[in-house]
Amino acid sequence: MKKLFTFVSIMLIALIPAFSQGAGEKDDGVLRIGISKLLAHPALDAIENGIKDYLAQNGVEAVFDTQNANGEISTASSIAQLFKDEGCDIVVGIATPTAQALANTFEDIPVVFASVTDVPAAGLDGIENVCGVSDAVPLEEHFSLIERLTGARRIGMVYTSGEANGIAMMEAMKAICERNGAEFVAASVSNSAEVKMAAESIVERIDAMYVATDNTVVSAISSLSDTCRDQGVPLFSADTTSAFGSDVLIAGGFDYYASGLLTGELIKRIIDGETPSEIGTVFLTDLELYINMDTAETLGITVPTDMLESAAYIIKDGESMSI
Repeated sequence: MKKLFTFVSIMLIALIPAFSQGAGEKDDGVLRIGISKLLAHPALDAIENGIKDYLAQNGVEAVFDTQNANGEISTASSIAQLFKDEGCDIVVGIATPTAQALANTFEDIPVVFASVTDVPAAGLDGIENVCGVSDAVPLEEHFSLIERLTGARRIGMVYTSGEANGIAMMEAMKAICERNGAEFVAASVSNSAEVKMAAESIVERIDAMYVATDNTVVSAISSLSDTCRDQGVPLFSADTTSAFGSDVLIAGGFDYYASGLLTGELIKRIIDGETPSEIGTVFLTDLELYINMDTAETLGITVPTDMLESAAYIIKDGESMSI
């Protein structure tokens, strides 16, 4: 019995460090980076790849835990807690809801965001441990392109009602339409499965459809594109990845792989000693145009020469050509 007591005592003493260490503390020297993205679609996947490639190319050795919230905000919160339990050193939120969930969960470790359009509206501005890359697009320029190319005076937009980014872009485009004497027609969705029905509810009342950098809507771009094509309504997207495999007339936005590289650079700067508050918000600036000449021909739209000359990609006969 004495031997058993001694054995149990030794085991309890051995376990004390394990219990006192805590989930967020570790001493193995491994850099742990958690990446939480809202959805799996080309733009967000490209950001993830850009982050990992930049860090690998710059000698950063890390263990990544990449999680997909599948468009569910509650899941984004669960992922944030998972990263906390795992003791991640740096966490990355790709898209607004995942970035918000991380910022709400972590106070002491760096939170880096990517693909957040309206940073102040998302409540991610001025937080000590938060920094990242914004993909805010020039909506005024987009409106001018739509108006010039199509002559549209009634512009439709499907947006996500539960996403700060989607609401901010909807309200901004509505204000631009009002200032320019154009009618604005909107339909909201709560998930990607509702996008087609929402588009069908407004497509007969508009001259052109606009898609902002709304991840939930962009993830269903094919169904939105099909609805517009069937009604002969031109579709303009702020997400460049939408240009491929759909009937989007023009996509005007950013290279999301390059956005991932820039996000990776911010992570490297933090690893090298900078604080998130010193970095703040970095904005993408190199706007690119992707023009689908096949869709333009189907719609009977002539694309001005100067617009073609400024395009990054032209899609013709089903093939994309870099300019």
